[in-house]
Amino acid sequence: MSTVLYVVLSVIVLFLLWVISIYNSLVRSKIRTEESWSDIDVQLKRRYDLIPNLIETVKGYAQHEKDVFEKVTLARSQAMQAQTIQDKSQAENILTSTLKSLFAVSENYPDLKASQNFLKLQDELSDTENKIQAARRFYNSNVRDLNIKISVFPTNIFAKMLNFVKKEFFQAEEEEKGVPQVKF
Repeated sequence: MSTVLYVVLSVIVLFLLWVISIYNSLVRSKIRTEESWSDIDVQLKRRYDLIPNLIETVKGYAQHEKDVFEKVTLARSQAMQAQTIQDKSQAENILTSTLKSLFAVSENYPDLKASQNFLKLQDELSDTENKIQAARRFYNSNVRDLNIKISVFPTNIFAKMLNFVKKEFFQAEEEEKGVPQVKF
């Protein structure tokens, strides 16, 4: 009788350890995903801080390009106010598109292109864009890992019981996925 009791207790203890292991794994994945989203936010904040300086620099050379400045400012404001991952993703894609138009305007002003301030801001923004892309990839890989854990058996049973939900990927717009056109 005592041997059966030890076996039953051992099975219960192993089962509890297994459940704890699954729970801890889900929590780690969720926290990694949240941390990687925070990395994206940090880089986006850096970009938001650079944009007004860039606009002011370009304004000094291209005063009659008011429409472009307004679009960039509006897109920046909308991106900063976006709350959900999907809204943030769409707003960021719009902001990226308007920044491209700002740089296209700069092509018409040789003095601006030679300005050290403009070149420095352009380099910083380019560096920030690269960091945003790296942060997006890191976030998406963490989301993938979390979503897999939430979807596969038997973890999916515990994930559902413990209210773990799948996260959304940070995705590029269809136009960003295409091959850019280069004109000389």
